[in-house]
Amino acid sequence: MKGTRCRQLAGLTAAAAIIAFAQLAASQGMPVKGVVQDGSNQAVEGAAVYLVPAADVEKLRKEPSIEIRANVDNDEPMEDTLATGRDKYPKGITDQTGAFTISAVEEGKYFVYVEPADPAHLPGGDMANKAMSAAELTADPLAIQVSGKVPDNAYFVGSSKCLSCHKDYADLKKTLHKIGIAVIGKPGNLQDFSRFPDFNKGLDALRAGKKFYFSGFDKGRGFDKYLISDQAPADPASLSFTATFFTDTDGKLKFRTENAKDPSDPPRTYPVEMTYGGGLYKQRYLYKVADVHFPFVQYNTEGDESFADRTRKPWRDYHADWLFNEETGKLTDPPRKKAFENECASCHFNGYSLTPTVGGDFVAGAVNDPNGELDIDGDGVPNELNIGCEVCHGAGSEHAKSPKEKKGSTIVNPGKLAAERATVICNQCHSRPQGYLKNDQPVNKDNTMLTPGISRNEYLVNHTTREDAAQKDFWADGVHSKSHHQQGTDLIRSKKYMNDSYLMTCADCHDPHGKSGVKHQLLMEVRDGGNTLCANCHSDIEIKAHTAAAVGQEHEKINCIDCHMTKTMQTGAGLGKGLEGKDGKNYWMNDISSHLFDVPRKDNPAVKGAEPGKAMPIPYTNACGECHEVEKI
Repeated sequence: MKGTRCRQLAGLTAAAAIIAFAQLAASQGMPVKGVVQDGSNQAVEGAAVYLVPAADVEKLRKEPSIEIRANVDNDEPMEDTLATGRDKYPKGITDQTGAFTISAVEEGKYFVYVEPADPAHLPGGDMANKAMSAAELTADPLAIQVSGKVPDNAYFVGSSKCLSCHKDYADLKKTLHKIGIAVIGKPGNLQDFSRFPDFNKGLDALRAGKKFYFSGFDKGRGFDKYLISDQAPADPASLSFTATFFTDTDGKLKFRTENAKDPSDPPRTYPVEMTYGGGLYKQRYLYKVADVHFPFVQYNTEGDESFADRTRKPWRDYHADWLFNEETGKLTDPPRKKAFENECASCHFNGYSLTPTVGGDFVAGAVNDPNGELDIDGDGVPNELNIGCEVCHGAGSEHAKSPKEKKGSTIVNPGKLAAERATVICNQCHSRPQGYLKNDQPVNKDNTMLTPGISRNEYLVNHTTREDAAQKDFWADGVHSKSHHQQGTDLIRSKKYMNDSYLMTCADCHDPHGKSGVKHQLLMEVRDGGNTLCANCHSDIEIKAHTAAAVGQEHEKINCIDCHMTKTMQTGAGLGKGLEGKDGKNYWMNDISSHLFDVPRKDNPAVKGAEPGKAMPIPYTNACGECHEVEKI
């Protein structure tokens, strides 16, 4: 039999023979061989290499809902599967050279998952997220690399230290992660705004002088309890106070609040020290009170005064209620506990810390960096107030001083982690959990963010008291995200994250280092007509045939994301594409894309019967509505 089969193989082309031999090897239970190393190409000894059946991972997939974990599992494709199947799955153990052998592999598809035995490396490996057939696994030895683990004694050193060696990642300075918080008139040396020429359009308007009127107080609203306008309201009785921005004689931007209800109430003046956002859809302004900062006033880049929806105008109230007490009718200072450092900063600062004081107060901090934006903790050294290398790779002190052959085991490489451990790094901030401060900061009992590389289970247990967004942050269907920075909330509930073929991570579409230069830090442009980014995986999809099958009509000028990444979430004014124009009374397109990758329909509970202007955006309002009339669909 073997001789006959070999003669059959001999009659094939070289490529066909290799494939046929691999299939034969798999069908006869041939072994899987390979080697496991770390980022410094050092052997990882004693590691267990598992072949996890792709079909078992697929069984974990469930329909998305508000209840993400639902007290059943941790939404970890690999680790949840291994928790019940570890003892029955094929495995091999690496020797001192990192080599392993797994014998008698049956036909099927498998994910290759590594569990190191030593404390210096993390589980997963760079082959953990793509299922491979038995034929592929047996064709050639597998070369697997696993990520290092940040040593317990490591501390943050700042991105300047990282970039002193990794100079090829200097484009990081041009990303929104690095320029999100900026000192007015004094950008940091780790910041490059060249990709965003209109970054400070809102700030420029304030510096030129602007007076805002705050009226129509509504305690039932969220952060925008007041109507804001640069014109006095028609009803003077509805006016509570004004805020006038001006550039003072010392060259600094400030604003002065004045009580419209009680002129005898002394005005108050605050210095505006930093901007918060500005690269895409909005910008807020951080003013200083004592030694902490508070956000005030939101500029919507795409806003227009003609829009009827108050949230979509150029200017939007942002916690003016902290500056005026409606019960007493008096101006007031903002409550210290609502300071940016206490409520928001953990998802921005590199090496965030929050240290309680004896008197019940707090001191916030970030890693010292000579090129940091501002000395926030008062020790005389600038702090890095934006996302830095160590937020994703872990504290870098031990990595920086390790010899070359040890560097790979002293730092985290998210690209060598399984999907669940890689995505939770991004998801901690691109979701809406509550941590131990009982606000939207996912900090643990020590008020620190997660250490990159930990499991999603460890993150949920130690960093969250509410796993994700509240019900109000979802649309009425209980599935689609309504509030911004919930991309991670969507992703882990999508079939892209839990399936039997490829477990997608954020980095499959986004470039954290900003090298591509494409908007939203995408790896490549997605509206180029070729759907290039999607086609990396979906190479067999032909748009005309696909749309004909899906909606009964061929479409040529359409992109995958027009239907599969509807902009359900709003952060700024939205993109102004209502079905009947831009009056804000109809169905709007928002500005943050859903990452569920589904196609919500017009009969969705968040759309059907909803009042115009309050319905969830669907593909119709994203793309279809530009060509089709609503009555004819």
